[in-house]
Amino acid sequence: MLDIDFGTYPYVTSSNPTAGGACTGLGVGPTRIDRVLGVVKAYTTRVGMGPMPTEFDTEFGDQMRQLGGEYGATTGRPRRCGWFDAVVVRMAAMINGLTHLAITKLDVLDTLPEIKICTAYRYQGRVMEHYPAELWIQEQLEPVYESHPGWLCSTQEAHSFDELPENARSYLRRISELTRTPISLISVGSKRSQTIFME
Repeated sequence: MLDIDFGTYPYVTSSNPTAGGACTGLGVGPTRIDRVLGVVKAYTTRVGMGPMPTEFDTEFGDQMRQLGGEYGATTGRPRRCGWFDAVVVRMAAMINGLTHLAITKLDVLDTLPEIKICTAYRYQGRVMEHYPAELWIQEQLEPVYESHPGWLCSTQEAHSFDELPENARSYLRRISELTRTPISLISVGSKRSQTIFME
């Protein structure tokens, strides 16, 4: 969402933080790249201004910010938090040609009884399954949610997909389905050993 060409202009960065931008910046031809991994959190975050349809209300947002340690590493600036936005990630997968997803911070959701995924938006009475280019429409989007039961137990000791709680596995399967991208890596904590590699 921060890309100067495809992001929520003017709330963007000054460059192209996409797979194509990486090729340009590194001087590597696109045909030399055979895999593109998209790294996303199990929920949505954003720093600074700009549209964020799935943003939590203030109280729950503060709670999630504490649970996830959502503060800028350098500035300490608080990040805005929201439910997983499958529409945005699906668009990112298309623009970047993602071959796989890495889902991080799954453990932050461990204590939630209900978890939502944004599957589409509602704008002026109609449902949109794509992210609109116009900022004035982006700012009026209402998320369409799908509700999933939480797992209410720790995922931090899981070392394989099968060791995750069933509800966590269902949540991840649904993310993969909605984003049309297979998941190859899952992070359940801040330690290197708390990374699950999918085969």
